[in-house]
Amino acid sequence: MLWPFPLAGTLPSWLILLLTAADLVIRVLAVGIIPGNRRPTTAMAWLLGIFFLPALGLILFLLFGNFRLSRRRREQLEEVNERVRAGTSDLADAVSTYGGPEWVTSASELNRRLGALPMVDGNTVELLPGYQESIKAMTEAVRGAKRYINAEFYIMSSDYVTDDLLIELEAAVQRGVEVRVLFDHIGTLRIKGYRRLVRRLKASGIQWRRMLPLLPIHGQWRRPDLRNHRKILVIDGEIAFTGSQNLVEPSYNNPRHRKAGRKWVELMARLEGPIVTTLNVVFATDWLGETDESLETQLKLPADASPGRVTAQVVPSGPGFPTENNLRLFNTLIYSAQHRISICSPYFVPDDSLLYAITTAAQRGVDVELFVSEKGDQFLVHHAQRSYYEALLEAGVRVYLYRAPYVLHAKHFTIDEEVAVLGSSNMDMRSFSLNMEVSVMLLGAETVDRMRAVESTYRESSTELTLQDWLGRSMAAKYVDNVARLTATLQ
Repeated sequence: MLWPFPLAGTLPSWLILLLTAADLVIRVLAVGIIPGNRRPTTAMAWLLGIFFLPALGLILFLLFGNFRLSRRRREQLEEVNERVRAGTSDLADAVSTYGGPEWVTSASELNRRLGALPMVDGNTVELLPGYQESIKAMTEAVRGAKRYINAEFYIMSSDYVTDDLLIELEAAVQRGVEVRVLFDHIGTLRIKGYRRLVRRLKASGIQWRRMLPLLPIHGQWRRPDLRNHRKILVIDGEIAFTGSQNLVEPSYNNPRHRKAGRKWVELMARLEGPIVTTLNVVFATDWLGETDESLETQLKLPADASPGRVTAQVVPSGPGFPTENNLRLFNTLIYSAQHRISICSPYFVPDDSLLYAITTAAQRGVDVELFVSEKGDQFLVHHAQRSYYEALLEAGVRVYLYRAPYVLHAKHFTIDEEVAVLGSSNMDMRSFSLNMEVSVMLLGAETVDRMRAVESTYRESSTELTLQDWLGRSMAAKYVDNVARLTATLQ
C-alpha cells in the first residue's frame, strides 16, 4: 500500500478508502505506462519495485525513470546538430575508398545514418595504453597548440598527475590560444578537489562549462544520472585524443583506493587526419549545447588532412539520439564476425540483444574472449556483471579476470582482422541509454594487430575463469549477483 500500514488504525475510514483507491489506481496505471518504450526487463524491474515498495518505488521512478533528456534539451540538441553539421560541408562530401568486406561498409552506412558522421580515409592512430604516457602525450600536444584547444572529459581534476597538462592549458591562454573546456558536472563534482579545480579554471582565462549541470536554483534540472561520459581533446583541428581515460590521477584522488593499491588501467588513442574534424564536430555540438556559441569555423578539413593510411569513423551516442547508436554498431559488428572477437569492458552489463549477439558468435564457432576486472570499483555494477558469466561461459566465451587491485577501465573491442572500436562507451545499459558517449571505429589489420597486442598484455595480467570454478561459488554470492542484475535494468 502507498500509506503506512501501522497507521491504518489511527486514520478515518474515508481516508483509508481514498488511499486504498489511490494505491490501486497507481498500480493499474503503472502496468500500462511504465512498459512504454522501455525494454521488457527494465519495465518489469520498475514494476516490481513499485509493487513491493509502492511509495519509494514511485518516487525513484519519478526521479530516475525518464531516460531521455528533457524535451527542451532534445530540441536544443537537434537544433545544435543541424547548425553544426550545416557548417561541415567538407565532411558531408567525404567519400571513403575503403575496400574491405561488405559488412564493414554496411556498418559504416549504419553509423552515418544514425550519427551523421562519415567514414574518412587518411588517418594515423597511435595507441597509448600507459596512464602517465597518455597524459604526457596530451600535455605535449597542448604545448604545441597555435590556434585553439577543445577539451571535453567526464571527470577533470587538479592534482599531481594532471598539473602539467593544466599548466600548459593556462600557458596556451596566455599566448593567445583559444582554450575551451567541458567537464561533466556530477562526474567531476564527486571527485575530491572539485572546488580547487573550479577556482583554478576561473583564474586561468580558460573558457569552461559544466556539462549537463544539475543546479536546481538556476533552473537546471534533469534526471540526475543522465551524464556526458565523453573524453575528447582536439588541438588546432590537427591532433585529437579519445578513449577511456579521465583527467585525474590513477586512483581518482580517493584515499581508500590508494590504501588498497587500486589504480585504473586505460587506453587512449592519439589521432591525426580528417577523423580529428569529426571528433571536433562532437565537441562543437556539446559546446554549443552548453553555451550557444557556434564553432563552425573550426570544422573545415585542413588542406593536408591525409597524413596516414587508416580509415576511421566517429560514432556519437547518448540520450540525445533515440536510436542507441553504439549498441546498434556493436551488435552489427559482433554478428558479422567470422573468426575472432576480443572485448574489453570494465562494466559489462549487456541487454538481451548484446548478450545474444556475443553468445551466438561463440556458439557458431567464433573465438570470443572478454576482459573484465577481477574486482570492480562499483559494488552493484560489478555483481550485476558477474551474473552474466555463467551464460557466457556455457556458450564458450573465454572470460579473463584482470587481477585486483587494478581496475581495467579501458573500453574497446576487435572483430576479426578488420575492425577495432575504441572510445568512452562501456558495454552496459547505462552507456547505451543514459550516457552521452563517443566511439571511434578504426579499420584495417594494422590497427587491429596493435589493439591485439594491448589485449595480450591484459591476458598476461589476468586469470581465466572456468565454468567449473564459477558454478562452485556460494549460494550467497549467486543471490547477491542476481539481485544486482535486477537493479542494473532500472533505466
